[in-house]
Amino acid sequence: MITSLTPPQLPPPLARYAHGVCDKTSGLVLTSGQLAIARNGSTPEGAEAQAQLIFSNIEHILEQGGSNKCGVLRINAYVTSRDHMTGYMSARDQWLEGLDHLPASTLVIVSGFTQAEFLVEIEVTARCT
Repeated sequence: MITSLTPPQLPPPLARYAHGVCDKTSGLVLTSGQLAIARNGSTPEGAEAQAQLIFSNIEHILEQGGSNKCGVLRINAYVTSRDHMTGYMSARDQWLEGLDHLPASTLVIVSGFTQAEFLVEIEVTARCT
């Protein structure tokens, strides 16, 4: 059984998709790519602040799917410039602090997102805990 995840702490998705899905059969929670959009619609400046907000939003998605960051298996991240790698990696490392394991991780530099203010997009695959 697949359940769509749309936590009330996040703004609604920008189109016809869920922020994440939980597949009870496989025991996996997958998030859609998350951009730095706060519940009030604002976007912080800078890659580190954006990544921090995204990871916070991802925690809400994981929680609704019966998981948490301890269950994260993989992180896929996208930044719009090499200049944003350090800020993203700092936020990621803070978020992963204290975990017993480190997840697989991919970081890709892309030409841009749907709006110019977005510098980072992150998606996560986790197991249900």
